[in-house]
Amino acid sequence: MSYESEFRIWRGEGGEGGFTSYRVEVEEGEVVLDLVHRLQATQAPDLAVRWNCKAGKCGSCSAEVNGRPRLLCMTRMSTLPAGEPVVLTPLRAFPSVRDLVTDVSFNYAKAREVASFAAPAGLAPGEYRMRQEDVERPQEFRKCIECFLCQDTCHAVRDHEENKAAFAGPRFLMRVAELDLHPLDAAAEQGLDRRDAAKEEHGLGYCNITKCCTEVCPEHIRITDNALIPLKERVADRRYDPLVWLGAKIGLRPRD
Repeated sequence: MSYESEFRIWRGEGGEGGFTSYRVEVEEGEVVLDLVHRLQATQAPDLAVRWNCKAGKCGSCSAEVNGRPRLLCMTRMSTLPAGEPVVLTPLRAFPSVRDLVTDVSFNYAKAREVASFAAPAGLAPGEYRMRQEDVERPQEFRKCIECFLCQDTCHAVRDHEENKAAFAGPRFLMRVAELDLHPLDAAAEQGLDRRDAAKEEHGLGYCNITKCCTEVCPEHIRITDNALIPLKERVADRRYDPLVWLGAKIGLRPRD
């Protein structure tokens, strides 16, 4: 059964603009991106929006629906309040390019700041061996599709532009946590302390574990509980637990 819905979409360039209202026919089972495409085809051919796979796996169609960061292709119209306008805005944490498209280059800059996996000496690719439990521990984090919804909803990024230089955001602190858990990562042997880097270079202390990043993750990754809080605990142990400090002094391997 079809019905008509009102869409209020932010239109503009470079942060300057306003809302434009449209009336559009909705078919049963459609998602918000379907309606955006219909508007492009019938009323607003110049409406700018990013999308690619339309299957919730590329992260391209990130925007805000009624003020909440979402993937347009995974937001069913049936889940939105009936009889109320659907309000679409670009990700507010990042500079506006045009309409629903934002400049997310901040995230790619932060990705380059996280040191990649450090291969262990004496092992060639294909010779790595790990226990299954060590494979499973960080597996959840590898489901990330880099939609950057967690980055957008994090108030340390969204509400405080001055934090961006020092704070990597939840997506990339999760990457640090994943590498810190990797039993074959040889960063320490190569002079890189990932836990110190998390605190000093990537701004782990800016996170106050409100769990807003977890709430918007379309892959249902428990970013706060399984990545950020344990990483904070390991950093705190390293710096403030006297037994861990003493063990490090006499050469004992710290417990993860």
